Amino acid sequence: MPRVSLSDPTFTYDSDDPDRFRSGLFRPGPELGATASGISVYELPPGQSVCPYHYEHAEEEWALVVRGTATVRTPEGSEQAGENELYFFPKGPAGAHQITNETDGVVRVLMFSNVAWPAVTVYPDSDKVGVFLEDRAENLIARRSSNVDYFDGEV
Repeated sequence: MPRVSLSDPTFTYDSDDPDRFRSGLFRPGPELGATASGISVYELPPGQSVCPYHYEHAEEEWALVVRGTATVRTPEGSEQAGENELYFFPKGPAGAHQITNETDGVVRVLMFSNVAWPAVTVYPDSDKVGVFLEDRAENLIARRSSNVDYFDGEV
């Protein structure tokens, strides 16, 4: 049975991530053969977030703080989450969330979700919607305010 250890994961950082969103990522699912579900372990330096405040339409998400204290923002507000505290984010606006490290130490968070294509993600703070497909070249992120008509551009 394939397995990995989470005791000392190797994190990758994307140099294109802007400040405030620079987190290390360890995603073992592909090497284990997972296709319908996955986990991501994030290493958050001080002042960084996993991603912008968002909610999903296709995926339920879970978050488990495994090291340190994270700040978890939801529609109800922000609160501190300590080690071994588990959060569930349902599909839709009620599941909106953002996970940030507002401490001086490193925070690690494990996130789990199903994998669904296409995936639609809404970013309320920036008024964006992302449509994500298995073929990343087809992905689209647009401002909701662009809201073109269904027949726009059709002849």
